[in-house]
Amino acid sequence: MVQTLSDTPADHGVMLITGGSRGIGAATARLAAAAGWTVALVYRDRRLEAEELVASMEADGRRAVAIRADVSDERQIMAAFEVADSLGRLTALVNNAGITGGVSRIEALDAAMLDSLLSINVRAPLLCAREAVKRMSSRHGGAGGSIVNLSSGAAQLGSAGVWVHYAATKGAIDSMTIGMARELGADGIRVNAVRPGPIDTEIHADRPPGQLDQMARSAPLGRVGTPDEIARVIVWLSDGAQSSYVTAALVDARGGL
Repeated sequence: MVQTLSDTPADHGVMLITGGSRGIGAATARLAAAAGWTVALVYRDRRLEAEELVASMEADGRRAVAIRADVSDERQIMAAFEVADSLGRLTALVNNAGITGGVSRIEALDAAMLDSLLSINVRAPLLCAREAVKRMSSRHGGAGGSIVNLSSGAAQLGSAGVWVHYAATKGAIDSMTIGMARELGADGIRVNAVRPGPIDTEIHADRPPGQLDQMARSAPLGRVGTPDEIARVIVWLSDGAQSSYVTAALVDARGGL
């Protein structure tokens, strides 16, 4: 199809998405590319899925690149941002990468698992934010931008008997979102978080059988959510023209749970 001027999305700059090869990250990448962002999609293990996603966006006339990086490694985070720099001006960071640490009661927690959980779910978003701020902040010569952190309804509900450890890391995401928003507002950077509920992604694969269905039935909307529904919230928060007066917000998208 021949693309006319009215079909061409605005150039929003570069959006870097961690954990971008599947689930909410992949849905966000597709929607952001369609809206006019150049997408720097960071993945760790799923090379084929990441490359296929990039190829599909390029086939639609969008700009995207897949960057292999383990966000638990500071040097790999820095290298990923350097690749993104070659694409243009960074305007949006989506801290999406995360793990659950598996289903476990408190008395069965493993210290090595907790180290990995905290490294990926708490340390990595802070380091990614650090790199984004260096590029976006007006005090460093930047033109502003947006950071969206992926929290979870578990931060409020606690996830007793399933993954209190995971819920604790999402509570940290909520705290860092509010703190960064207040610190960085004068630098032209808005910081918000999205707190999904039960979403149809692989993250729930290790829950006890039937638990996700039970949660879905108990939600006022009576169903699980989809990655696309969360992606629309993320992209809206990332767009300075659409959500220009929104910062320090913890946006619940969990069907009323």
